[in-house]
Amino acid sequence: MPPPKVVVPAPELTAFFAELFTRTGTSAEHAATVAEVLAWASLRGVDSHGASRVPRYLELLDSGAANKNPDLRVLSTAAAVAVVDADRAPGPVALTAAADEAIARARTNGIAAVGVRRTVHTGAIGYYTSRIADAGLIGLGFVAGMPNMGYTGVKGAAVATSPLAIAVPAATHDTPLLDMATAGIALGRIAQFRNAGKQLPEGTAATADGTPTTDPTLAKMPLPLGGAKGAGMSLLFELLTSVLVGAPILSSFHSDDPEGRVHRQNALIIALNPAAFGDPEQFTAAVDTTLETLKSLPRADEQTDIRYPGESSSATAQQRAATGIPVAATVWAELETAAEKLGVAVPAAVG
Repeated sequence: MPPPKVVVPAPELTAFFAELFTRTGTSAEHAATVAEVLAWASLRGVDSHGASRVPRYLELLDSGAANKNPDLRVLSTAAAVAVVDADRAPGPVALTAAADEAIARARTNGIAAVGVRRTVHTGAIGYYTSRIADAGLIGLGFVAGMPNMGYTGVKGAAVATSPLAIAVPAATHDTPLLDMATAGIALGRIAQFRNAGKQLPEGTAATADGTPTTDPTLAKMPLPLGGAKGAGMSLLFELLTSVLVGAPILSSFHSDDPEGRVHRQNALIIALNPAAFGDPEQFTAAVDTTLETLKSLPRADEQTDIRYPGESSSATAQQRAATGIPVAATVWAELETAAEKLGVAVPAAVG
């Protein structure tokens, strides 16, 4: 049986994360942004992209792989298009800036596309599209990163576990949010299975040479979701992001370029303004009607609820906001070690 989890109130845990990042030399504003994105993931039950990522972000900042004081620049040659040159800023800093830029431009132009180049680990991209939806717009996000996933017919890692997220504003329902990777399982989830001593689902992971395995201690990379479909999506996301913003990753990674293996990610954030298509209130009302129609359809199994994307994680967020965020004991031990090293007080657990 795994050790019990440590439960910490959401505000205290978020402030704890922010203080850890601040002590590394990151500005208070950027530290708060990174902390908010990671805590958002933990709050919604996406633990693989939440508290468990804090030690990794601290390593990236401490090693210089992530820039503590980036010079973010917004470049634009068209009213509805921009590129955020992140200067290796942590992903939450760069993509939050991109989402806000997309919101501002879409309010004026009806649509906006903002590319991000040269960032480091974007975190849960559902946060950024949800941020756009909270502003009353439709948000879409695509990310490409370092090749760490198999590709149909290729031996070893070929493409990235590139995620996509779509969030749509609703009138009264919680935001419909699709947030998924092109892999059958996230790398962080493989680590969770390893820590829990559980076998992986069939067809989700492989050894370094691409041999499928359910043993989390042998698994070195995820396999594409749906085989060739997930692999093809990942490749196209590389074209939509990295290649589009002039910062190719895949071709550089698989070349003799000495910088090809340096960790980096690119992204594309798109915002659509419903007001440019018609009455925005009618749109969100129709979103509600669509969701209610779906949930009222006959169940195939009376024991299984009919839920739309994002509904379960929204419910988890409401529960954890009230009762606290559970953190795995192994992750909490890492956070305690980091806190002692950086001279940060550890928040008290609930109960």
